Amino acid sequence: MNPLANENWWKEIFDDLYLLTDGRSVCDPQLTSSEVDFIESALGFDPSDSILDLCGGQGRHALELARRGFSDITVLDYSHYLVREGEKRAGQEGLNTSFIQGDARDTGLAPESFQGVMIMGGSFGYFVREEENQRILSESFRILRPGGTFLLDLPDRRFVLENFNPVSVHNPGKNIRVIRNRELEGDILFCREIVTCGDRGCLRDSNYNIRLYSPEKIVRMLGETGFFELSFQEDFMARQETGDYGTMTNRMVVKALK
Repeated sequence: MNPLANENWWKEIFDDLYLLTDGRSVCDPQLTSSEVDFIESALGFDPSDSILDLCGGQGRHALELARRGFSDITVLDYSHYLVREGEKRAGQEGLNTSFIQGDARDTGLAPESFQGVMIMGGSFGYFVREEENQRILSESFRILRPGGTFLLDLPDRRFVLENFNPVSVHNPGKNIRVIRNRELEGDILFCREIVTCGDRGCLRDSNYNIRLYSPEKIVRMLGETGFFELSFQEDFMARQETGDYGTMTNRMVVKALK
């Protein structure tokens, strides 16, 4: 296995530092608003329909939906820190959004609980072992109601492969520097992320990995799970700004029905 592999990286990295290092993607209100425009159009739901934002972090999509009148939104994420931040923001704004700390592979939620389930922001493919990623698709299917809609937002594999950059550097804040060293093995992107501060030295030195999917492979996986009427859109939220946004630069989205 690649020396950069860390099977449990997702348990540790999503904290306050993550909101700084990835803030240009996950703390950008304009980007979030554009993404939610698409979500509303794709789901076509009544504001009273129940929607689960799976692996939803601090609930940036869910909270924006709630601001637009959706009244039955739930966020589930493993990160206690992000869940707490989402709850705090919902309370401050008086938004009726529920937050749950849990594992997307085994949510503990009742079968057929939601009219819509979405996994946005490239929050899929975190496991080197494909069967663990498949468990998330199976769990999404289980908790969807018959006739419900599933949205899956993924890095655009073709774009990542064609524009692969082994090293990226950016400065998200005063005296903060983020260096990402990347390796590609097949369809898995391995990355070492080093975050340093001019005043405090090294703040983080961690490894993570993301599996990339071709349209054909993810459609096949969804079909084998039981989803049907799959539709696919490439260049979903393609970034126009200059700079290396990694797997968040160009993304694709799959829509499927149960």
